[in-house]
Formats: sequence, structure tokens, C-alpha cells
Amino acid sequence: MTSLKNAILRISRVLDWAASAVTLTALVVLVGVVLLQVAARYIFQQPPSWTEEVARYAMIWAGLIGATMAFKRRFDPALMNSVKNGPPWLQTAAELVRSLVVLVYLAPVLLYCFVGPGMNPARGFLLRHTKTMAEALPFHTIWVAIAVPLMIVVIFVHILARHSGDDGAPHRANPD
Repeated sequence: MTSLKNAILRISRVLDWAASAVTLTALVVLVGVVLLQVAARYIFQQPPSWTEEVARYAMIWAGLIGATMAFKRRFDPALMNSVKNGPPWLQTAAELVRSLVVLVYLAPVLLYCFVGPGMNPARGFLLRHTKTMAEALPFHTIWVAIAVPLMIVVIFVHILARHSGDDGAPHRANPD
């Protein structure tokens, strides 16, 4: 059982590290493209048509994947902060309720990423995005939409890590 908990904690740390890299990249792209757009608009009076779309997509990725980092570090809005000083059984119950609320909210969203109304896979969120092209760029919007189920799966792993003893602090390598 300890090796399973250690594996879950390790996977959670690796996913958090990857989320940090993706979020940082998305934020750098977002800021860079917005600066380019502003400079092109006010200096050259003609911004490239694709900058607004790239900035929007980078914001989506930064926000959704960044949300997993906030969840891991427990920066997400807490429902029951007052139980931190309560008895251990109350803290455990509060953690279970928090996890249940997240599961109840995100599980249907994950389901509808793959199936649509009437459990029809052809009407699922992701499948619809495989047929939708970006307005100014030559790619399918699936590359933007895939951030939604990725975010949910990473948060589910972080929930498992919380119940395996994760304290929410980012993992630091030993300086030795």
C-alpha cells in the first residue's frame, strides 16, 4: 500500500512540474503576443490577425492548467477553513467533502468531453472540436479544447495524492 501511495505522490509531483512548465510557456506566449499586438496596433496601425487568437488560446491553457497548480497547492477556494483547528476526524470529513464536491462538479464535465446529449459520442465536446478550425490559424481547435480533460484528469490525480498524504507543497529537490 505504501508503494502505491508513493507512486501516486510521485505522479502528482511530475504532473505538477509539467503543469508548471506548460503554464509558464502559455503565459510567456500570452504576454509576448499581446505586446506584439499592442506594438503592431499603435506603431504600425496594423496588428497581425492571428495575435488575438493566439493570446486567447494561450490564456485558456494558462488558466486551465494553472488551475491544477492552484489545486495542488491548496490555493483553490476552500469550503471549510474553520476545521483546520478542529479534531482530526472533522478535518478528515472536511477533506472528504471537499474531494466529493470537486468530483461531483468535474466528473460530468469530463464525461461530456467524450459524449454529448443522449450519451452520443458524435456530439461530445472533443469530437466536435476535431471538426472546428481556428478562425485565423490553420489548425483544429481540438488543440485548445484538449486542455479541459487534461485539467480534470490532473486534478483527479491531485485528489488521490491528497488522500495519500500530499501536503500541497511543491516538491523541491535536495541541494546535496
